[in-house]
Amino acid sequence: MSAQIVNIQERTLDGRLSSVLLSLSADWETEGSCWGYRKNTAEDLENRRVWTAEQNGRVIGYLFGLMETSKRSSSVMPESTPYFEIEEIYVCPEERNQQIGKRLFQAAEEDLRQEGQAAFVMLSTATKNWKAILHFYLDELDMTFWNARLFKPLR
Repeated sequence: MSAQIVNIQERTLDGRLSSVLLSLSADWETEGSCWGYRKNTAEDLENRRVWTAEQNGRVIGYLFGLMETSKRSSSVMPESTPYFEIEEIYVCPEERNQQIGKRLFQAAEEDLRQEGQAAFVMLSTATKNWKAILHFYLDELDMTFWNARLFKPLR
């Protein structure tokens, strides 16, 4: 990435933006960096809040998710707690390590904090590079580790 300004903002999902996000999602699937990731469909984007990172009018990263309410009490939150579930945060490979993912998260976090409706921001990750992603979420974004679901193939 050159020294160009990257603009981070929440966007209204329209046909053009949906098309761009679906294309980036297909690129992510091809990249093969996450366990079981499949490219999105238009339905996957419906009713989602979307933040984008743009440089010179080109979307180079995105974050999307939606408000949820906890269905039962857990060690983290009581039943009926409102939270924002980040479903995806993605930055084009050639633009990574430039703080863009961090800025996307922080923009969403700040907007949600100002609105005062969500008690938490939650997300799950299935990346194959777990050390890097845990460093990103725990060290750079100051998130707290809740649980881990591990697997070991038997064949």
